[in-house]
Amino acid sequence: MEVALETNPLQDLLDDRGVLVADGAMGTTLFALGLEGGGSPELLNVSDPQLVDRVHAGFVEAGADVILTNTFGANGRRLRLHGLQHRVAELNAAAVAIARRVADAAGRQVIVAGSIGPTGDLFEPLGPLSHDEGVAAFSEQAAALAAAGVDVLWIETISSWEELAAAVEAAVATGIPYVATLSFDTAGRTMMGIAPSAVGEWYASLPVKPVAFGANCGIGPGDAVAAAFDITDAVPGAPVVTKANCGIPLYETDRLVYPVAPDGMAGYVDLAIRSGARIIGTCCGSVPEHTAAVRAAVDAHRHGERPSRAEIEERLEAHVPVAAVGRERRSRRRS
Repeated sequence: MEVALETNPLQDLLDDRGVLVADGAMGTTLFALGLEGGGSPELLNVSDPQLVDRVHAGFVEAGADVILTNTFGANGRRLRLHGLQHRVAELNAAAVAIARRVADAAGRQVIVAGSIGPTGDLFEPLGPLSHDEGVAAFSEQAAALAAAGVDVLWIETISSWEELAAAVEAAVATGIPYVATLSFDTAGRTMMGIAPSAVGEWYASLPVKPVAFGANCGIGPGDAVAAAFDITDAVPGAPVVTKANCGIPLYETDRLVYPVAPDGMAGYVDLAIRSGARIIGTCCGSVPEHTAAVRAAVDAHRHGERPSRAEIEERLEAHVPVAAVGRERRSRRRS
């Protein structure tokens, strides 16, 4: 039996617009604005809220329909690395307040999504974290985000079934809508071996389904689109998210440089929409200029046929498993 949530502003906006634009990378943009490495970005929610405000405002001005709070690492287990584990509720509430102010001043509807990243620990049987401990960590953060007034909880960068199950259990318990995305960064699968098609089957089996689900982070736009393609191949019409990294960063003198510039967003958006994506954004390496390019491409997009896997590979350099490459090459030799 499916359970319907009483209020769902993200779903309402998605139904109204068809395709939504999500924001870009909080961390990358903070560094572009002068943040130095080594500390907790979540502490900025109270130590320098104006800086976080500037990041959100930049993405909203660029056209984002959805902004994610500065809370990716704001669960107790991650905050323990900075001696901040006792400040979970404070830092999450402060982050929501900043994002809500920016969203409410936008002059249009902007969804505030409460970002929930991984715990940083491996779950049993590979690591020390039990299911109940994981649920407790996620529940503390999810409850704080919900109480502070987010529109939706946004679970992201997950790689294992165990962590996904714990995060979803915590999100569902709040009674507000949620989104879940995984990072497909290892030969087209997550680090723990989850294939996109299996995530589609997982979605179909859930009693309380996410508003949307799909891929974030990872290797680059090609792999995120390939994941969307595989998910919608398994579950046609599924509400898919792609929030891709801007490629694999390279060191240039004293800094990391991501290879996918804003002018590379048009092809990404075209193939993502044609592969079934309904919420499209960017992740590591992106700044508001990337979001503006995504916004322009979404607004200009016209209906097109579903792409082939080969087109995704050729245009975006998506990962194709070795077996698939072999089949394709044999097919070309026969033609």
